Amino acid sequence: MSGRAPAGDGVSGARVPRPRPGAGSDAAARATVLVVEHDPGVADLIRLYLTREGYRVRLVGDPDAAAGLARTLRPDAIVLDLTTGVYRDVAEAAGPAVVVSVVPPGMTAPAGHTVPRPFSPRVLLATLGRALRGHRAAAPPDDVLRAGNVVLDPNARSVTVAGMPKALTAVEFDLLAFLMGHPGRVFGRDQLLVAVWGNTEAAGVRTVDVHIAQLRAKLGAGSPLRTVRGVGYVADV
Repeated sequence: MSGRAPAGDGVSGARVPRPRPGAGSDAAARATVLVVEHDPGVADLIRLYLTREGYRVRLVGDPDAAAGLARTLRPDAIVLDLTTGVYRDVAEAAGPAVVVSVVPPGMTAPAGHTVPRPFSPRVLLATLGRALRGHRAAAPPDDVLRAGNVVLDPNARSVTVAGMPKALTAVEFDLLAFLMGHPGRVFGRDQLLVAVWGNTEAAGVRTVDVHIAQLRAKLGAGSPLRTVRGVGYVADV
């Protein structure tokens, strides 16, 4: 997928309609997609269409860094241009993630979900959606929350970081579970007090800051919690 696509056109010349703002889809709900694409123009076009459908998108332009990011991010799906030459490494690092391969003319497509080139973003969206729906239908129910190397199991009320268990208090666990359960969404301190403590009178807003600090200390460098200055906190994925 190389070459900058003109506005309103598909990648490599295929004509497509403009993206529908906020269209969303069932497959996109809370799905994280890693896009491995060296061309900034093509990468931005793909990100535009995916984010407007509700996907959370991470881009990586350096193919050599793709496997490491896939291992850390643990995405639900990967869109990978086969010309990067890192298909096997990225697919193995991604674990259960769905890999959608973009196949240029003359290349042999691997087994699985593929998008032949030239293609339109609409075709890519349709292929990605089908792949995720099929993957989820075949997978067993999983309520486990993941952010980087932090894994939270709400049923077992357990948290591990890079496979090592972490002992959290009940309130710390509930606070982390709430933020990880709403990845990418920023919550103010008052909102967190209501969600975790039940009301804003049981504890002051300073209580939220204290518990966030305690969580960060226990989770270490792998903590997904981030401060949004003047607003509140968010769990990144």
